[in-house]
Amino acid sequence: MSVDPIIVEVIKGALIYAAEEMGIVLRNSAYSPNIKERMDFSCTIFDVEKRLAAQAEHIPVHLGSMQHAVQNGLERLNEDLEDGDMILFNDPYISGTHLPDITLICPIFYEGRIIAYSANKAHHSDVGGKAPGSMAGDATEIFQEGVIIPPVKFVKKNVIQKAIASIVLSNIRTPEIRMGDLRAQMAANLRGKRRILELVGRYRADTLHRAMEAIMDYSERRMQIEINRMPNGNFSAEDYVENTGTSNKKVKIKVSVAVKKDRLSVDYTGTDEQVDGPVNAVFGVTLSGVYYVSRC
Repeated sequence: MSVDPIIVEVIKGALIYAAEEMGIVLRNSAYSPNIKERMDFSCTIFDVEKRLAAQAEHIPVHLGSMQHAVQNGLERLNEDLEDGDMILFNDPYISGTHLPDITLICPIFYEGRIIAYSANKAHHSDVGGKAPGSMAGDATEIFQEGVIIPPVKFVKKNVIQKAIASIVLSNIRTPEIRMGDLRAQMAANLRGKRRILELVGRYRADTLHRAMEAIMDYSERRMQIEINRMPNGNFSAEDYVENTGTSNKKVKIKVSVAVKKDRLSVDYTGTDEQVDGPVNAVFGVTLSGVYYVSRC
């Protein structure tokens, strides 16, 4: 059953503004200049199937990796979610960006079942490691860059889990500021949750779900139309990162793009292997780069 296109458009606007409003709450509530002034954060809304439904115009590298982060984080939690829970993690191989970017996910329940998720990612100015700021230019392994947090329930039934918070904050140079920023991330997710529940109260949960489906279907069609306008063929390019951070060795990045009708594929075969410096890209951030240039 389709949804009235006007209602779909209204819900689309409401979802986008919910993500924008999450960002306003996060910025206004944060302690650190990195979030409050540099605005190094991103806010999103996901549907019940963990697909990105709306995003604010925040940090592209965050936004492109959020799909990867939310799906991976929830899949690897290995715990049932309850109303009032929030999931915290920063493991780059799960979240898709570097350790200072902490992801927080909030399941949104209605009548006992999950109907959506609000989620955000914020760059914390210190998460431990060998150098203040957790951005050591001479790091040779991830353990030198900061504390690695797997997906954990940071909030359970609306209560911060003190044991989890203590483990995380004990490995960070500025625990009070970090806790303030984490609370700001919590507040942002709660604002997103409130706006989603308001939409459900106005349009019902099934209408919201079908509207989200319609929004994503429309986005897919628009992308296919744009790809169809491109000339078919195979295209390639390569460039170099000037050094690894630990040596003057150049690192080759090679990309091949194939366009066929309404399909576009990207292949990085021929790119150099992982190096012993802080210039490697995990899969999530690679996806993010592809999504961003494709969208542009």
